[in-house]
Amino acid sequence: MRTTIRVDDAILKEAKRLAVESRRTLGEVIEDLLREALARRKQSAPLRRPRPLPVFRGNGLHAGVDLDDSSDLLDRMEGR
Repeated sequence: MRTTIRVDDAILKEAKRLAVESRRTLGEVIEDLLREALARRKQSAPLRRPRPLPVFRGNGLHAGVDLDDSSDLLDRMEGR
């Protein structure tokens, strides 16, 4: 897959140097480095149980409510 990313100049320079030294393409070097980083992350990350998301009950939106008008929303929530 082809993609575009922004990489710090110093990191890119080091990756290019590694590519030349190992006689691989820059893409191969970057793929290998990403694989290593992702594998380390998986090994060190503790297993987490999913947290339940809070559920809020209500009557839904009311006619005439403008969700982009925070001042109006605050007034409505405070009963004004």
